[in-house]
Amino acid sequence: MYRGGVTRARGRLVAATSLLVCGLAASALAQRGWGRIPEGYGVPIQRMPSDYSDGTFAICKLMYRSVRSEWLGMGWATDYPYAAINLMTRVSELTKTPVSRNDAGEPNHWVVTATDPALFRCPYVMAADVGTLHWSDAEVERMRAYLLKGGFLWVDDFWGTPAWQQWSREITRVLPEYPIFDIPADHPIRHTLYNLDEIPQVTAIQNWRGSGFSTSERGSDSPHPNFRAIADEKGRILVLMTHNTDIADSWEREGEDREYFLQFSPKGYSVGLNVVLYALTH
Repeated sequence: MYRGGVTRARGRLVAATSLLVCGLAASALAQRGWGRIPEGYGVPIQRMPSDYSDGTFAICKLMYRSVRSEWLGMGWATDYPYAAINLMTRVSELTKTPVSRNDAGEPNHWVVTATDPALFRCPYVMAADVGTLHWSDAEVERMRAYLLKGGFLWVDDFWGTPAWQQWSREITRVLPEYPIFDIPADHPIRHTLYNLDEIPQVTAIQNWRGSGFSTSERGSDSPHPNFRAIADEKGRILVLMTHNTDIADSWEREGEDREYFLQFSPKGYSVGLNVVLYALTH
């Protein structure tokens, strides 16, 4: 089911690409400087036009209803929009993947709901803070149809046992026949471009600063990141889950603090690029 192992030459390519990530990011940051970026509900929502069909890569952000709250969470708007914008920028710089852009040259970053017809034009959907999410029966039906028709969903930045229980209940309603599993070391998603020997525990920049640079946002209830998935009977990942880590903050916050960037962003982009390339080729 899984292919394992990579060549020594590929290992050298991975190391060189890691250096390139740092170099590109450092260059961009030097040009625009360090500083806080807008995030969340105050940012205008970008909806996909009904005639959008340029065939290039874009990330869709899943909007949903929250039924509970989590510390440092903003519901669906967590990490919106610059996590997606920055990841797509690195995808365009480090791969040959064509990225969808608006008239100003900025990567398009669409917001969709589970019942939005535009969902089925999204090859790649991300959601954050999903430990607060609840879907209606209609949304469950639509998410199931989307995933089984070839869609891909990555959920990130949800922490601790209560958040995991809430999310796992909801996604089990969508795909009850497929179990959640921990992604093994030899799975292709860990070796698409980079060798992901471990998944980094990335914390929100606010927690990192306020906790004396701790990476666990829930203490003993989030001791390490979990890299989990749901796959279909052919082994294709339908849903990717990065629990007890905030991979998207390593992209979104790359320009706010140099030390934060150095500690988290290269590893976080390694995960992001692997996932994008896996999703687009499986």
